[in-house]
Amino acid sequence: MKNLIIRTITGVLFVAILLFCILYGPWPFVLLFAVITGLCVFEFATLVNRTKGVAINRLMSSMGGVYLFLAFMGFCTNASGFILFIPYLVLLIYLMVSELYAKKENPVNNWAYTMLSQMYVALPFALLNTLTFHYNKAEDAVDYNAILPLSVFIFTWLNDTGAYCAGTLFGKHKLFERISPKKSWEGSVGGGAATIASSFVFAGFSSILTTPGWVGLALVVVLFGTWGDLTESLFKRHLGIKDSGAILPGHGGLLDRFDSILIAVPAAVAYLFILKNFI
Repeated sequence: MKNLIIRTITGVLFVAILLFCILYGPWPFVLLFAVITGLCVFEFATLVNRTKGVAINRLMSSMGGVYLFLAFMGFCTNASGFILFIPYLVLLIYLMVSELYAKKENPVNNWAYTMLSQMYVALPFALLNTLTFHYNKAEDAVDYNAILPLSVFIFTWLNDTGAYCAGTLFGKHKLFERISPKKSWEGSVGGGAATIASSFVFAGFSSILTTPGWVGLALVVVLFGTWGDLTESLFKRHLGIKDSGAILPGHGGLLDRFDSILIAVPAAVAYLFILKNFI
């Protein structure tokens, strides 16, 4: 009972902070997700460093993730173009070359996990900027629109909650027993149905996308968010751990809470790009 109360309080505060920072304006959004990016990369690096022979630079990897997030923000607001990414490329080169002199046990693993920390963790958070900031060339101004990143998070939460409720009540057929024995096909259908239903609500309140466009975005988040959840489950199973950390009482680590987002956001960005340019 005590754990349920702690879990509920943590969950409510977590959602409240995210909603506030996304809705309040650009600077709370940037500050929150820059911090989250750094903490998630640091958490990832801490986990992989438990693997025998792996010792990646947690601080430099985290700083690289934060800089990548800020560089994407600057690029999306048309601050200085691609030149913003030059320091990030220099950092990646440093992280590669430094292994030549560090004399660590397994430099290839260090290279692989360092690059994975950027591609798997940092890049999806950086891509949130492409959903949020839009440079208006005609007016030489930056438009901040919270609706798209907000919708991705809400779709993800509804998918997870719907899947849990439907799976608890009706779950019989395992979705991916080898990786996540508790997930069921019935739960996935329930989560998907709840998410798609919410897309019609977004369509009624926002004209950014057409109704079919909103439904399509919901489907993308459901599919790729589920894969994101399973991906992190496989990662934790490989490391032999239950939670990625303990920063959120009752919920585990930050990666546990953002696992679906890490795959759903890049997929949503690709979907919206295709929708805008080819459909």
